[in-house]
Amino acid sequence: MENGTHYRTCHLCEAMCGVAIEMKDGRIASIKGDENDPLSRGHICPKAVALQDLHEDPDRLKKPIRKTGTGWQEMEWAEAFDLVAEKLHQTRQDHGRNSIGVYLGNPNVHNHGSLVATMPLLRAIGTQNRFSATSNDQLPHMLASLEMFGHQVLFPIPDIDHTDLFICIGANPIASNGSLMTVPDFRGRLKALKQRGGKMVVVDPRRTETAKLADEFHFVRPGSDALLMMAMVHTLFEEELVDPGPAERLVKDADLLRLAALSFTPEAVSAHTGISAEDIRALTRQLATTRKAALYTRMGTSTQTFGGVATWLAYCLNILTGKLDLPGGVLFSQPAIDLVELGAMAGQKGHFGNRHSRVKGLPEFGGEYPASTMADEMLTPGDGQIRAFVTVAGNPVLSSPNGRRLEEALGGLDFMVSVDYYLNETTRHADIILPPTAALERSHYDLIFSMFAVRNFAKYSEALFDAGPGVRHDWQILLELAHRLEKLRKGGQLPLRAELGWRAFKQIGPDPILDLLLRSGPYGADAGRARGLLQPAVDLVMDILPKRHPLRGLAKLSPLNRHWQELPKGLSLSALKDNPNGVDLGPLQPSLPERLFTRDGKINLAPRRYLDDLGRLHEALAAPAGDSLQLIGRRHVRSNNSWMHNSQRLVKGKDRCTLMIHPKDASRLGLQAADSAEISSESRQIVLPVEITEDVMPGVVSIPHGWGHDREGTGQSVAAAHAGASINDLLSDGRIDPLSGTSVLNGQPVAVKVWRPERQRKRA
Repeated sequence: MENGTHYRTCHLCEAMCGVAIEMKDGRIASIKGDENDPLSRGHICPKAVALQDLHEDPDRLKKPIRKTGTGWQEMEWAEAFDLVAEKLHQTRQDHGRNSIGVYLGNPNVHNHGSLVATMPLLRAIGTQNRFSATSNDQLPHMLASLEMFGHQVLFPIPDIDHTDLFICIGANPIASNGSLMTVPDFRGRLKALKQRGGKMVVVDPRRTETAKLADEFHFVRPGSDALLMMAMVHTLFEEELVDPGPAERLVKDADLLRLAALSFTPEAVSAHTGISAEDIRALTRQLATTRKAALYTRMGTSTQTFGGVATWLAYCLNILTGKLDLPGGVLFSQPAIDLVELGAMAGQKGHFGNRHSRVKGLPEFGGEYPASTMADEMLTPGDGQIRAFVTVAGNPVLSSPNGRRLEEALGGLDFMVSVDYYLNETTRHADIILPPTAALERSHYDLIFSMFAVRNFAKYSEALFDAGPGVRHDWQILLELAHRLEKLRKGGQLPLRAELGWRAFKQIGPDPILDLLLRSGPYGADAGRARGLLQPAVDLVMDILPKRHPLRGLAKLSPLNRHWQELPKGLSLSALKDNPNGVDLGPLQPSLPERLFTRDGKINLAPRRYLDDLGRLHEALAAPAGDSLQLIGRRHVRSNNSWMHNSQRLVKGKDRCTLMIHPKDASRLGLQAADSAEISSESRQIVLPVEITEDVMPGVVSIPHGWGHDREGTGQSVAAAHAGASINDLLSDGRIDPLSGTSVLNGQPVAVKVWRPERQRKRA
């Protein structure tokens, strides 16, 4: 790569920060924030600087390796592809298509090449045993979007740049840079909010990095957020503060929601939530009476026992107070490549509960079963038992509950293959690891997180380094496996047309597809003089064809659709290459009713599945509050899940993998700051250093997620030297939100005591 400055988007978290990478003599000399990036405006977090570490990491795999009796051995790509395809095909032949399981990790959604190639691989494998990080993360948000707006990835995004009140419940955007709200430089945007007279309120069991900057903060007991928000709904109706504003004509079943909230008074829920009735009413009034306001929730509210109901109620509160589709409130984005509309055109708006998992009967969502039941499906004999497994850019041993049980299950498989460039806690169980190129060796366009950005925006980054001979991009790996599996399924040879199609797909790769989608989207090619000829045809299609006709869908997405006439035009891959800092496509804009995908064009405030789950919430309200310690996770700005701990600059310094505990609880348990604590849950336990702090509420302890690099046989030397312990070794995979199937990662009970090494030796 030539010397000089090159511009990219950092893909290491949700923020999409623009970076300026200075190259000298073929190496990275510096990584800084890109001042001309219209979304991040010069901001970067520590993870972006670690792009260099990932690229230069000597532990990163670059050739396929296979497990042998004497250790791992390198192999050639052709041999590796043949062996993997043959093993997977034989498993399917012997035990049926569902005997193969697939797990997709979070990094896939930052990678347009992987996204393009994943579906052909899934079709070629043909299994129903599909899993991903979704059910350990954002599933309740996707379900609420599907039930209320008719599409699983149509998320209302807080208009943080124009709001006057930002209420944040169970989220820490200072550390996460937003999540389902792509918001680089949240700190700077918060400063601007306060300078215009605005305010931020945070509700959380921990005084997070975000909470420390809040104008108002309230502790809340883990798992009680649904009670809090139901009391807020009750208050809105009781005090006649309901005003849906711009969405009023689209809202239905508000009376059902009013009836559902009748018994959840602020006084009734106060003891359970830890928030006074007066504060609950005051918070509700602030939301209702501030015209430009947004309520935002995330992991703390979604990955808990009432994750589904809590997320639904958060949507309802924004709608009932008139914040939906209002500048300064919450709006739907209009990305350059509109996967929402494209999915709807293909009949893929989402589905839930079309089938249920074999062992526990858990509902699928979008074709995937909850990750918490992966081990069940591997360990339980019978028709459909998973005997072979494929992981792509995922480390579920550390990111899914009951990681030790999942390790046992992976160890008993007949065959496993991982597409990953690290030998980690999960991939060490594989028979073959197929390593893809690293991020700086491939082009980048963030298809998914552009949909969640607080401002419409498009940016393409060319590869910074030549991948060189003998390496493969992830999309090449996935397509090659898919092609070989299809040929084996068809008896060894495909029809000529199909074979030519596969060859063409592998030849052109994902970027020409990206270009086509950009040109045909709402900001795409300007027809110029031809517009006068083409416009009447597009208008006619929009006027006369049924709403769900495919041709009407194409016309709706077209830049010639009059709905997009005010949007900038001329977007293409070449245009983005000419603008390496990115292209600003404008602020979020009102888009209803056009953006709704429900059958009747209405917003469903009271879907039946949520009303049916309120019996559990009534039981929780009637039950006495428990006295056991409740465990919550936490995130740090220098960490993202488990895959960034092999960078020395990110893990150096003070130990971050600690048990946070309130002074009152520490005193009661005899814990001191210099101690280590044994944290136990059922038959599982881990040991961590104690961090005594008033930043967690009494009765709550906190452990960060993603650590636990103490397993033998991994190839990440820096991570192993900063091992920590995995919160998921404590969490039960049997605890889920029964409404959505989401793992309960926050609010599980634990016991804590001083760890005595001599006691452990005697026990041994």
